[in-house]
Amino acid sequence: MASNGQLPFTWTSADAAGLPIFPGLVRYDEVAAGAINHALRFTVPYTRRGFVAPATHWASSISDPNAPPMGTRLRLKASFDISRFPADNQVILTALKRYGMILADNGSAIFISGAPDNRWNNNNLNLLKSITGSDFEVVQMGAVYTDTNVPTGPPPAIGSFSARVSSVTSGTAVTLSWNVTNSLYNIISPQVGPVRGTSGVVTPAQTTTYTLYSTNQYGRSTASVTVTVR
Repeated sequence: MASNGQLPFTWTSADAAGLPIFPGLVRYDEVAAGAINHALRFTVPYTRRGFVAPATHWASSISDPNAPPMGTRLRLKASFDISRFPADNQVILTALKRYGMILADNGSAIFISGAPDNRWNNNNLNLLKSITGSDFEVVQMGAVYTDTNVPTGPPPAIGSFSARVSSVTSGTAVTLSWNVTNSLYNIISPQVGPVRGTSGVVTPAQTTTYTLYSTNQYGRSTASVTVTVR
């Protein structure tokens, strides 16, 4: 959630496809503002044992090529008439025409998720159930990754991760430094979160072990350093 970096291939997340859930939800404030500027997430009952970008994970034992892989992107056909729907539904349908929706998990048939909000008009939302799979088209996919062709490669290499001083009094600022190659994003825990560059400052109140998590599309490497608070 704190980075646009890709999860490693075959890693899952809150969604089986390895995608974050929140960015794909229909949110009331967007509809009220008149535009949804992103793709939506959806589910189907049966998926293939495979995934396409932006997904990184599958959740199936089915090898049927007619079953969609995780990450499949559908788009509402340009010819679909949305004028017969209420205005709030038209906002959702316009987004489905422009950005489409991405297969994120196993679940109900072509089920689109929304953020809970008491302001939704459920009678209007129920009208969307009249739309069928044949009203969509599949956006051209890239490579479908399965057990036989998942890309492999070296995880990031952490050359060093250190603290300028290893023992301090409570509240003293300490510089952490690192040298990492071949990473997409780096996170330091606890407290710090995503980091850029090659150094950052922490102020431990008690003895703390900091862990650097360095990730790329092939995996994750870690290194730790402890700062003792006297």
